[in-house]
Amino acid sequence: MRNLKLFRTLEFRDIQAPGKPQCFSLRTEQRTVLIGSDHGLIEIDPVAREVKNEISLVAEGFLPEDGSGCIVGIQDLLDQESVCVATASGDVILCNLSTCQLECVGSVASGISVMSWSPDQELVLLATGQQTLVMMTKDFEPIMEQQIHQDDFGEGKFITVGWGRKETQFHGSEGRQAAFQVQMSALPWDDHRPQVTWRGDGQFFAVSVVCPETGARKVRVWNREFALQSTSEPVAGLGPALAWKPSGSLIASTQEKPNQQDIVFFEKNGLLHGHFTLPFLKDEVKVNGLLWNADSTVLAVWLEDLQREENCTLKTYVQLWTVGNYHWYLKQSLPFSTCGKSKLVSLTWDPVTPSRLHVLCQGWHYLCYDWHWTTDRSSGENSGDMANVAVIDGSKEVLVTVFRQGVVPPPMCTYRLLLPHPVNQVMFSAHPQKSNDLAVLDASNQISVYKCGMFKNCYQDVLNRVPPNGEDQEVNPLKLSLLTWIQEDVFLAVSHSQSSAQSVIHHLTVAPSETDDEHGQLSIRYLDTSLRSNYVIEKLGLTSLVRIVCNFSFVSLQECVLGLSDRCRFFINDTEIASNITSFAVYGEFLLLTTHSHTCQCFCLKDTSFNSKGKGCLSSSHLSKGESLRKVERGSRIVTVVPQDTKLILQMPRGNLEVVHHRALVLAQIRKWLDKLMFKEAFECMRKLRINLNLIHDHNPKVFLENVDTFIRQIDSVNHINLFFTELKEEDVTKTMYPPPVTGAVQPSKDPAGKKVDLVCDALRAAMESINPHKYCLSILTSHVKKTTPELEIVLQKVHELQGSAPPAPGAVSAEEALKYLLLLVDVNELYDHSLGTYDFDLVLMVAEKSQKDPKEYLPFLNTLKKMEINYQRFTIDKYLKRYEKAIGHLSKCGPEYFPECLNLVKDKNLYKEALKLYPSDSQQYKDISIAYGEHLTRERLYEPAGLVFARCGAHEKALDAFLTSGSWQQALCMAARLNLTQDQLAGLGRTLAGKLVEQRKHSDAATVLEQYAQVTSFPPFSHPVNKQGLPSCTSLICEN
Repeated sequence: MRNLKLFRTLEFRDIQAPGKPQCFSLRTEQRTVLIGSDHGLIEIDPVAREVKNEISLVAEGFLPEDGSGCIVGIQDLLDQESVCVATASGDVILCNLSTCQLECVGSVASGISVMSWSPDQELVLLATGQQTLVMMTKDFEPIMEQQIHQDDFGEGKFITVGWGRKETQFHGSEGRQAAFQVQMSALPWDDHRPQVTWRGDGQFFAVSVVCPETGARKVRVWNREFALQSTSEPVAGLGPALAWKPSGSLIASTQEKPNQQDIVFFEKNGLLHGHFTLPFLKDEVKVNGLLWNADSTVLAVWLEDLQREENCTLKTYVQLWTVGNYHWYLKQSLPFSTCGKSKLVSLTWDPVTPSRLHVLCQGWHYLCYDWHWTTDRSSGENSGDMANVAVIDGSKEVLVTVFRQGVVPPPMCTYRLLLPHPVNQVMFSAHPQKSNDLAVLDASNQISVYKCGMFKNCYQDVLNRVPPNGEDQEVNPLKLSLLTWIQEDVFLAVSHSQSSAQSVIHHLTVAPSETDDEHGQLSIRYLDTSLRSNYVIEKLGLTSLVRIVCNFSFVSLQECVLGLSDRCRFFINDTEIASNITSFAVYGEFLLLTTHSHTCQCFCLKDTSFNSKGKGCLSSSHLSKGESLRKVERGSRIVTVVPQDTKLILQMPRGNLEVVHHRALVLAQIRKWLDKLMFKEAFECMRKLRINLNLIHDHNPKVFLENVDTFIRQIDSVNHINLFFTELKEEDVTKTMYPPPVTGAVQPSKDPAGKKVDLVCDALRAAMESINPHKYCLSILTSHVKKTTPELEIVLQKVHELQGSAPPAPGAVSAEEALKYLLLLVDVNELYDHSLGTYDFDLVLMVAEKSQKDPKEYLPFLNTLKKMEINYQRFTIDKYLKRYEKAIGHLSKCGPEYFPECLNLVKDKNLYKEALKLYPSDSQQYKDISIAYGEHLTRERLYEPAGLVFARCGAHEKALDAFLTSGSWQQALCMAARLNLTQDQLAGLGRTLAGKLVEQRKHSDAATVLEQYAQVTSFPPFSHPVNKQGLPSCTSLICEN
């Protein structure tokens, strides 16, 4: 969806040279032009506007003095530093421009009609007057000569398998008579000269000649070894123009049909492969030539009006055609006059700069046009901009696609603008509030302004004509370039000065009295930038300064200019940032780039590190793996970005469109919506593009929790609110998944301490209950389920309340619907268990009926439960649900006869502490549980706690044994006092305790026990065995005493 926009025009008028120009060639290294005339050669420098060399061929006898001679070809030979010239009389001349020496390297007696050099300048092909082709080396050594007319098809002849004659084959809508049609002879205006064209790699060349037998033209393809490869199929009305696409895929020619003229394409095997129709009628124009540019993207068609009426003005046209998505677009149309010095003589594309066209006119006028590819799109940044993209198509059409409404693949469009003349340039208004207004400059220098109306797709056109200078228009049809619409009635344009190498700025205004008319005239005022001018063109009668509305870009908060060259070099001001950029676009604070590595990169222009790092900021190491980088299809280019949206439109090399939502643009737009509390827009975008919905809360938790009512009212959808609940998680996505694009950005204040999911669920539930609890019933249930600890009992209780409530309010959900929804959130077995835990058998049956459970499984169990006593029933349910703490609570209420079962459950599930809370401390059950608990602690070797448990329930003997084992001598002696032991028993107990204390290295406590309770007052120092520490051993002490 790109157009060719004229970038620069170079003009050299009234070259002082004898004779009439006939052809020309380029000297790319010297940047000069060689022009051949009926008198000789001249070399001009179009930039300096001077003639550098002039060589006469008449003086040397190569051309006649009467001016009847003709130069059929000129070729600059870089290796030999010479120029090869071929004359129609048959001379091949080598000219050294440095010494002006001429050398005739060969001569053909029958004359030469065509000289064509291979692209690598290793071979030269001559077409002679005897209808032969002569191939020579670059040193002019003959290789081979063959007849130009061949009876054989060539080496690529098709193999037939005998499936019938041509007359019996299917011929489509033309019927069987198509097989008997007589082939049309050459066109009346055909000069019958052969035409030669080479493929870009120089391996093949094609020759178009008039067959002497049929009188019609045929195209033959030869290889580099001069072997015939193929002959074209018979084509009625085939014209002489011929051009092989440099990329090698197609050979272009012309065909005249009964009602139209087509550009047709041949394959290398001679078969037709596609065509497009010229915007002219039959016998209206003739095609003088076809030329492909160096990169095979533009086809130039040179046409000339045919004399249809007497005294009519004839014109010559140069049309530039491009192809996209198998559709041919006419992008530029240059009308020249066929009379006087503005008649076109020759034209050629520049071999180095693909979009540069060189033109030579009859009156020694040289023109050079530089185009560049551009996407003409509206530049507004608010939601009122429709993201328009205009494409020049055909002779009188502009295709406009409104990408805000939808993506229409080219060549289709949203609407078409029909104009009376071919279109050369389109532009959108630079005013931010009128960015949808469109202006068109056509080949007649007429500007058509289309304004966006109040209603959808309603456009009003205002036609304004730029009155050209008559002579200038005939000589240079594209005088104005870089036309820019800066205000409603102000245009700026640039042209090349005729007197110097400087440019002239043109200020075009519409008179106020004429702007109300449908047809107004633009008055041109010139600003001459040359300070050496000796004349005044016209002063600007402006009473106020003209404000130019432009889109400025800011990098690191500094105003700058962004630019991309035709060689993919990207600049910020005068600093080259990257050399592999294919397209770019600025959207708000973001810079979008596509690269040769098939990626789309997005950078925040507010990032202070972007401008300082220069080339490093576009390296792969600098790019994060997150939102800045996105892979795209090979060769993708940016078409436009929809303002206040997330759509990024890319065009593929073949012409089709692809819409992507670059993650950086998506997140930036979502953040803007959230800052403006536009929750609905943000939610819809996040849901469609699969952005984690936690960002709605995590972007600014405090603001979100303060505006949950606004969130609920804007979303206004139970399903969407439930979707938000289901994606909630404790993770902060602004730190993990979607960090801010600008480093060092200040984060909003976070929510107070607490679990995020629980806070959000509680806040949203409170808001929904206050707004409309009936409408948001399912969402309220979801808020309970999604909490960190699901509140399933509360949910089931609410469902049960719905079942037993009065007739539901309008819009409320029934208990059955609520239960069906819960089964989607919670596993049916888990929900069944929780319903059973409510001890409500109606609710249990309702859940079971909605599940996949077999009634044979749960009905007998429920019937058995219903027959039980209420406390034992609940005990059984809790035991089934493994809620043992609740189970023993219900079982404790069933009576003393169920205590053994309770005690066994307590022992089995280690519920001693819970069971002790259920019985009075003076009850036998309390004592039995305590004894069991103490025995359990003893088995676990927790002797001291076991002793305390025994002591608390009155089991003093067991407590004494536990304290004795643990070495707790004070508690043990206390229990001994409770048991009323005798003095001897107490002494023995003391000795035992002392032994335990010595083993535990509590020697002081052991001594105290022996002294106070075992009546031991002294110890023989050496009569007893000692331990490692030098103290008497416990066994010795006990035995001695």
